[in-house]
Amino acid sequence: MKKNEQISTTADYFENSAMPKARVIHANSDTPSTVEQQEIPAALSKKPVEKKSPAEWAYQRLVLYIKNFEEQLDSSHEIAMGFAGSETGVLRIEGIGHFDPDIITFYGTDQSGAKTQLIQHVSQLSVMLRALPKVQEAKEPNRIGFRLIEELEKEDA
Repeated sequence: MKKNEQISTTADYFENSAMPKARVIHANSDTPSTVEQQEIPAALSKKPVEKKSPAEWAYQRLVLYIKNFEEQLDSSHEIAMGFAGSETGVLRIEGIGHFDPDIITFYGTDQSGAKTQLIQHVSQLSVMLRALPKVQEAKEPNRIGFRLIEELEKEDA
């Protein structure tokens, strides 16, 4: 055995293979921490990935990305998303859900304030998170990411 090799049991192998893997490399070392660099919340790790539908697993990871994006916003901005490869515009995120096995749904309003909903198959999922100035009459910016994480933790409690 080589100097730095570790012996792994069969149980270690299966446990490690069941853990989601993520990786990111940033050009700037001052870049704020991203989802791929953070520990996965316990609530998301209770159910093995292979037991989750594609919609549930995509939904849970989107929640993490939304929360992380919001943590980097100042108090004058709220999260919104643009639709990659589309002329649909931007949706101010007010809700997100999934319908197993393969549908993700986004609820919100567009830039004109019109009620908007996007229903998307997980195989077509491609969104861009954006920061928009918060609605002027609102005292505090709307932070959905924190509520989404709380709900995920309640589901698995």
